[in-house]
Amino acid sequence: MDPLTINETSFILMDGSTAITGVVTYNDVTATFTPSANLDANTLYSVTITTDATNTTGISLENNYEWSFTTGTLISPMVISTDPEDNEIDVALDKTITATFSEPMDLATIDETTFTLQEGTNFITGTISYNALTASFVPSVDLLPGTLYKATITTGATNVAGIPLANNYEWEFTTAGTPFEPTIDLGSVERFGIISGVAVSNNAGPSEIHDLDIGIYPGARSSITGFFDVDGGPGLIFNGDFYAADDADPVPAMLLQAKDDLTAAYLAAEGATSPAPATVAGDLGGQTLPPGIYKSNSTLMIQNGNLTLDGQGDPNAEWIFQIASDFTTVGGSPYPSPAGGNVILIGGAQAKNIIWQVGSSAVIGDYTSFKGNVLALTSVTMNAYSQAVGRMLCSNGAVTLTSTNFIYRP
Repeated sequence: MDPLTINETSFILMDGSTAITGVVTYNDVTATFTPSANLDANTLYSVTITTDATNTTGISLENNYEWSFTTGTLISPMVISTDPEDNEIDVALDKTITATFSEPMDLATIDETTFTLQEGTNFITGTISYNALTASFVPSVDLLPGTLYKATITTGATNVAGIPLANNYEWEFTTAGTPFEPTIDLGSVERFGIISGVAVSNNAGPSEIHDLDIGIYPGARSSITGFFDVDGGPGLIFNGDFYAADDADPVPAMLLQAKDDLTAAYLAAEGATSPAPATVAGDLGGQTLPPGIYKSNSTLMIQNGNLTLDGQGDPNAEWIFQIASDFTTVGGSPYPSPAGGNVILIGGAQAKNIIWQVGSSAVIGDYTSFKGNVLALTSVTMNAYSQAVGRMLCSNGAVTLTSTNFIYRP
């Protein structure tokens, strides 16, 4: 054909009565129409090569040549298989996690934000790749034995046409082996984010407790105040419940056991001697501490700077703080306190492996970010806008949430 006659006037694409703009090219014996924008889904289009198109001797088509087609629907890609499979057990600790898709995916959208692996609330670091419909996640270190993990492919992953998954795709698996047993066993009190002897109060603001229970023993349910499910207060509990000594059986016996387990954990932490405790005093702000036992013969605080706990690559690293008297963190607005008073975890450190054994009362300061399990003999107070990944457990006194406090399961 004469290339000069193969153009936008002789090669026409229509959506009903609307002409589609595009670029027309001709090579050898093939004419190509490239639309300026993606065509609409599930739409009938008609195409015409007109008699304006001629061959190299100037002879035109005898008649217009027409045909039509319908575009496909916008179907989201799917994850069709995973390795390990959902709910698989005895998975190798050095396992590469894979997900296979129903169609080719956009490589640029398969990364650490769209393919995640979690152990509880902790995100596992790793290397992500994509090849031949399969995305792979290689953890940076071996997984923990006997541990439940959750993998997720998010809706940020798209196919080559830019269409995302319809929903996040999640699956879980459990690794082989015996799970790590901490030195200090919380026993049945592990289910609680707050437990108290006499009172639990949320004084103001929409405080939240996530994935943990609230308990009081020997105090009565009437001594739990400021929570929506109890007295219509602003405090909320998510995936947890309230328990009191005057609830119906078998709750009192359960609470008594939890308090006994708290006492046992407190005494075990107080008496821990291996490794040999390092003496600390005053303000821990600005320090970085490796795993170990740290003993204060008086009060202890975190104020001038943050306390950083470095797991040194060991996810089972433990810290026990033996505090003879009061423990206080001190901070200020906004959250997390820019002046200090926060507990920072690095090097694989996990909040669940941190014990704060407090011989008197603990105060978590305004706007501070706290990590670990507080086992206080007397009372625990969370000041305004402070947040904790851990537990606030006291044997004898009250647990007080001052205003808009958050506690998350470690």
